[in-house]
Amino acid sequence: MDLHAGLKIALEAAAEPGRAAPMQAYMRDQFVFLGVAAPQRRLAARDLLAGLKGLDADTLLEHAQRLWQQPQREYQHVALDMLALHWRQLSIGHLPALLGLARQRAWWDSVDGMAGIVGDVLQAELRRGGDVHAHMVPALQHEDFWLRRIAMLHQLGWRGDTDAAWLFDAALALAHEDAFFIRKAIGWALRDYARHAPEAVTAFANAHRQQLSPLSYREALKHQPP
Repeated sequence: MDLHAGLKIALEAAAEPGRAAPMQAYMRDQFVFLGVAAPQRRLAARDLLAGLKGLDADTLLEHAQRLWQQPQREYQHVALDMLALHWRQLSIGHLPALLGLARQRAWWDSVDGMAGIVGDVLQAELRRGGDVHAHMVPALQHEDFWLRRIAMLHQLGWRGDTDAAWLFDAALALAHEDAFFIRKAIGWALRDYARHAPEAVTAFANAHRQQLSPLSYREALKHQPP
């Protein structure tokens, strides 16, 4: 069966129409929903997505683009599930396509999902000796704040692989911005790194407290002792 026909059947079978309106309201009525909760969505699509193992990256991205054009938000989430499952088939050369996809129908759910995929690709390249952060400079400076958010968040979960200088410089580069999603991203990225290097994050946050927004500062030290 065609992947997209199979996904349509699987998702519609898993849908609970009563969930659709609350899910839409949670996303500020920007998207329509079938009413499929995340665990049920993953279960419904699991076998179909697993069957794509070994598929070339360009075809994966074509599938993702097609899913992105569907009106119901669950299809974008399935596209992200697919790319997250098969991220090893992607490379640095696919970053423009991934970032371009992130800009379409952008909101925090899809952007944060894409930040994780971009991060996986970049971390793998880093471990091969690549200069990965040069690829994030255009995103950090991009006019689209969603790409700036991805640049800020792409090292989430990297722990010892985190480039602390990049993280701190990026936080300061974006610290002047008023957008909630940027301020939250700064705090989140710093808080995540604090699990690996709490003293470094505490020192940075306190040294630059006047530059960081109260939200970013508070989030950065959320799990640190007073």
